[in-house]
Amino acid sequence: QVQLAESGGGSVQDGGSLRLSCDVSGDTVKNYCMGWFRQAPGKKREWIAGSSNDGDTGYAVSVKGRFTISRDDAKNILVLQMNSLQPEDTAMYYCVARWARVYCTTGYDAVGAVYWGQGTQVTVSS
Repeated sequence: QVQLAESGGGSVQDGGSLRLSCDVSGDTVKNYCMGWFRQAPGKKREWIAGSSNDGDTGYAVSVKGRFTISRDDAKNILVLQMNSLQPEDTAMYYCVARWARVYCTTGYDAVGAVYWGQGTQVTVSS
């Protein structure tokens, strides 16, 4: 069974950057549709970025142009580079994996993600 472990969260000022990493163990990352979700206080978990097995990527409108998702098959990790961070980006960020490729890069509900990491907190102050 695949296991996911996020790292790289923290506190930054408005306009700052952070790089989140997701270590994948138990299987190879290239077997999965990978993605990132986030959950802000009082809100439901939302899909923000996806990376498909064939190299396609996709983003939610709220992060497009500021966030970049990538995978390193050799290191078996998933990365989310976050630039121009805003206070509304404050949330717990989760790495997810699933086998189904449909909607991988266009978004899906949290119930569609099979495997979840523990999450890493990102806080952006103004």
